[in-house]
Amino acid sequence: MNTKNSLNLPFYVKTTILLVGIFVFTSMLYIAQDIIVPLIFSVMIAVLLYPIVNFFVRMKMNRVVAIIFTLFLTILVTASLAVLIFRQVSIFADSWPIMVEKFSVTLNEFTRWGSRYFDLNHWKVNRWIANAKTDLLTMSGAQVGQTVFALGNGLMVMLLVPVYVFLLLYYNKLLIEFTHRVFASSDQNRISKIISETKIVIQRYLAGLVIEAIIVAILNTAALFALGIEYAILLGIIGALLNVIPYIGGLVAVALPMAIALATKSTGMYALYVLGIYYIIQLIDNNIIVPLIVSSKVKINALFAIIVVFVGNALWGISGMFLSIPLLAVVKVIFDHIEPLKPWGFLLGDTMPENPIIKPIIKKIKSKIS
Repeated sequence: MNTKNSLNLPFYVKTTILLVGIFVFTSMLYIAQDIIVPLIFSVMIAVLLYPIVNFFVRMKMNRVVAIIFTLFLTILVTASLAVLIFRQVSIFADSWPIMVEKFSVTLNEFTRWGSRYFDLNHWKVNRWIANAKTDLLTMSGAQVGQTVFALGNGLMVMLLVPVYVFLLLYYNKLLIEFTHRVFASSDQNRISKIISETKIVIQRYLAGLVIEAIIVAILNTAALFALGIEYAILLGIIGALLNVIPYIGGLVAVALPMAIALATKSTGMYALYVLGIYYIIQLIDNNIIVPLIVSSKVKINALFAIIVVFVGNALWGISGMFLSIPLLAVVKVIFDHIEPLKPWGFLLGDTMPENPIIKPIIKKIKSKIS
């Protein structure tokens, strides 16, 4: 029996198998998210901290001590940021009822204006505003229970991630050697190259994002302070964190301070000022900060970046949105080094193919100029 012919399946069978495989794989990712998401975060943090651990090891420090010391510094910085955000959130929470009241007054004025110009039913809109205000000010017992449960899960993950990171850094050589042994000896050079480039991609991307977030947080906070917007530090930090999520995060980041400006300022012009300044900051971020700092060897085109962010949100929520781009970058590195998958790697990238009609014309023009 000819094995080659027996495996030559019709196109529709191959497509069906592929779709079923994707469905099963996606279902597994969704069902096991409580295990997979912390592990992926831990792997990325471990890769990011690996050069720091190596630096301390080269300084004649014991490897275990170097890992513990690096983790301690990381936790200290993260805890300091968390305390700062918590204090700002506490101040914001104390004045939340006043904010809701002010915002409802502003919304009432806008409703009256809209009723005159757009023929809206003023009574129905006011009733909707009253209901929305009540929902914002009150929280049912079930919602409190859900919040406590979510905080409990988050705390458990926060305690688990440092353990994962320590073990991944400690068993780094063992895991790399295992990866090499899984594949045939003829593929060792390719495996080494994939591992090396994956490390570089994650390190450059995550380190760049941290620096970018710090710069954007400073710019946001300074702009909001200059405009006299309340809670400038909290809004600046939240805006910088949301900015990490491509395309979508920037929209939410500017909507929050605009809403605060509408609720706290006497005129709506401040919301427009916030929009204008945030637009300038986005231009600086997209054209200066990202090209210079968030420099990655892998470039993902905007179409798949947006798609993968929505897919990440559907699978793993906010965590999936943060993880989507670095995971896609790693997938592209793997695709670029496996011959049958190279077209897919090209599809994910942002390198535009040259037009075969225009290319000879450009060459001719260049030859005449030279």
